[in-house]
Order: sequence, then structure tokens, then C-alpha cells
Amino acid sequence: MDEPSPWLDAEQQELWQDLLTVVIALPAALDRQLQRDAGISNFEYSVLARLSMADEVTMRLSELARVSDSTLPRLSKLMDRFETRKWIVRRVDPSDGRYTLATLTDSGQQKLIESAPGHVAQVRRLVFDPLTTTQRRQLGAALSGIAETVRRASGPTG
Repeated sequence: MDEPSPWLDAEQQELWQDLLTVVIALPAALDRQLQRDAGISNFEYSVLARLSMADEVTMRLSELARVSDSTLPRLSKLMDRFETRKWIVRRVDPSDGRYTLATLTDSGQQKLIESAPGHVAQVRRLVFDPLTTTQRRQLGAALSGIAETVRRASGPTG
């Protein structure tokens, strides 16, 4: 039985390099637009958006860290800044005092609403506009498969 090559073939290498460009350059481009237009980072926008989509605009910090692909210490520092700006409030989870809840405030929701149009336009321009409907569906299916494999490899804390 032949051992698999330790190298990617030419097609795989080209695809891998394109994926690296997207993984590295896309967040940087989104950061630049959000910093310029809204004074926040893509990570900050993402956390605000995740909170806005949660039931009662509230999440446990541990869950928010997980879905934001963040560590608790990093998220805690961000929550400190958000509290200073009055974009969130934190409180002990009444159902389990071991957890802390973050709730998006009206001011935080307003920041998200003000930031969204430029961000969405940038996402459309960089991600969706270059693709046909068929390509978007194919990309969605491919990314779902990759994301699931990555989640499984990351383990239960993801």
C-alpha cells in the first residue's frame, strides 16, 4: 500500500492558498471597514450581533465565548469595555450562580444598528457579490462540511 504524499497536489495547494487568503485577509478587511466607519473591530461587532440574536438579548458569557470563538479572558476584557460604553450589563445567572449573563442594552443595540449597513455592504461586496447563486450554495455546503470537521477536531469546548 502506497503512503499518501506528505505534500498537497497542485489543485489542493491552490485551493489551500485561496482559503488562507480568505481566512486571513477577509477578517482584516472587515476590521478596517468597521474601525473606519464605526470605531469597532469585527470581533466586537460579532459579539454585539450574537447578543442581539439571543433570546432576550442575553447570553451566558461562557456560551458567548464559545459561539464567538473566544476565550473567556478575552471576552471578559471586551465585556469590561462594553460595560464602560454602556453597551451591555452583566449579572449573575439567577438559575445558576456559577455563570454570568451579558445583556445587550438599548445603547449597544443602537451601536449595532448604526454599524450594520457599512458592515453588511462590505460583506456583500467581498463575499457574496463575486458569486452566482449556485456558487453560494456550493460554498455553503462546502463550508458547512469543513466547519463541522473543525468543530469535531476542536473537541467539546470547540
